[in-house]
Amino acid sequence: MAPRTDTAALLERVAKHHGEMLEDLAHYVELETPSDDRPLLEAGLARIDAWLRERLGEPAAVSTTGGGAYGDVRVYDYPGEGTAPVLVLAHYDTVWPKGTLADWPFGVDDDRATGPGIFDMKAGLVQAVWALRVLAEAGLSRPPVRLVLNGDEEIGSPVSRPVIEAAAEGAGSALVFEASAAGALKTARKGVGIFRVDVTGVEAHAGLDPRRGVSAVDELARVVLTLHDLTDHEAGTTVNVGVVTGGTRTNVTAGSAVGHLDVRVRTQAEADRIDAALAAVAPADPRATVTVSGEWNRPVMERSEGTAKLFALARGLAADIGVDLAECEVGGASDGNFVAALGVPVLDGFGAVGDGAHARGEHISLGGMTERTALAAALLHALTATR
Repeated sequence: MAPRTDTAALLERVAKHHGEMLEDLAHYVELETPSDDRPLLEAGLARIDAWLRERLGEPAAVSTTGGGAYGDVRVYDYPGEGTAPVLVLAHYDTVWPKGTLADWPFGVDDDRATGPGIFDMKAGLVQAVWALRVLAEAGLSRPPVRLVLNGDEEIGSPVSRPVIEAAAEGAGSALVFEASAAGALKTARKGVGIFRVDVTGVEAHAGLDPRRGVSAVDELARVVLTLHDLTDHEAGTTVNVGVVTGGTRTNVTAGSAVGHLDVRVRTQAEADRIDAALAAVAPADPRATVTVSGEWNRPVMERSEGTAKLFALARGLAADIGVDLAECEVGGASDGNFVAALGVPVLDGFGAVGDGAHARGEHISLGGMTERTALAAALLHALTATR
């Protein structure tokens, strides 16, 4: 017989641990883990590892991939019923530099808790851990869980991407404990491309011999207009050349110029269209050269049928505790994009309810943390029946 999921009973159980969860959250936020500080990332992961073992016991298996200049990637396997694991993704790096806590410490004001990295995404990991903890306490079943912690998400997951993709092999579903979007789960995310345009012109004296020169700045300006014309808001595609540099002096025809662009697309068809357009970029003056480099940093996370079914299950469980769970598509990408591209159903934004990602003053709702923890526990229990 399939297990019955009582979300309300799980919510009561989670609420009894409010004080411990708050203590865990405070300790975690007080660990500074900026993406570009290897020593702090090492120290932070060591503390997280000890906390995981305290709250969840010894995992069945642990593997670590060295992060080089960035944070290491650690994968924990916790046994459960069935063979297809639920993949749980959480990054432990933040955008906040060392020393931020000195003038912005962790703080609580009624239902609101604040501190660097609390919304994106330290509260999310606390919720995931306590969801597993309360299921174990209640003696309720769940599938195997594979938890991936990476320390380079905020800079594009250059080291952790292949680790995440390997960890997704054989997974039945994935839960990403990134922050929610005003409480909504993220069932679709845009793909992100980061590209660079290098233009080489011909230097000459701008006043004495202007016809001899070919301005790389002029060529880049034409290219920028062409690229911006690729934006299609109806299709969900944006192209933004956000940084340009070029030239050496005002009286010298610019011999070089560079443009850096960010591309966001909703579908693979749009990604293909942008690829074709970038390949066709050419200078107006044949004496100049234009080179486009870069790549798609994260593939499109499209709302698949499997994701739709997973969301419907979560929505029903949330309704049991009076939560009207919504879903949305967002322009930002996450590690969930990698997993969705492999065909695994993904629910993203399962983390904190709050606001202010990457902004001073980011905050979460403590009540939302309790509800989300119970919902995660309920969903994991319910997934036992779908294996």
